[in-house]
Amino acid sequence: MSEASNRAEKPPNWIFLHPTYQQMKSLEVEDSAQVHAAFLVYMDLAEVRQWKEVSCVKSPELQVVLLEGREKEGAPVQTILPLPTHRPLSHKSIRHVLDRGFPMLLCAVASDSTLVYQRMTDGLVTPDPPAGPFKDLGRKQHRKRRQKH
Repeated sequence: MSEASNRAEKPPNWIFLHPTYQQMKSLEVEDSAQVHAAFLVYMDLAEVRQWKEVSCVKSPELQVVLLEGREKEGAPVQTILPLPTHRPLSHKSIRHVLDRGFPMLLCAVASDSTLVYQRMTDGLVTPDPPAGPFKDLGRKQHRKRRQKH
């Protein structure tokens, strides 16, 4: 077989044929890396994490594809901002997504398809207390350590 016929027989990448990827491409976002990142995040949320009602929308101001979905049935809608790790992020862009009125997740997408999610909030949020059986040793334990040194 010739090299040209081998290329012709090679099936196209399934990602490019996926209906959701086609829908994202139709949003006409200029950054193809961001569209690819958005699709990887979509697949993770919809297929792996089993989120409900995951959809894509365009942010004309940021020129990005945003995702919206529910973590589980009846949960509030969340906005997800998928960004390739090489793309810069500004306070203004975070503010724009937060102003949509939904809780926000930032998802950093590495070149090896690793996904890292970070919950973003409007203001400071008190962290949850640590969980587990902890014993308060008080100041006596601290003094003992100091005396040993």
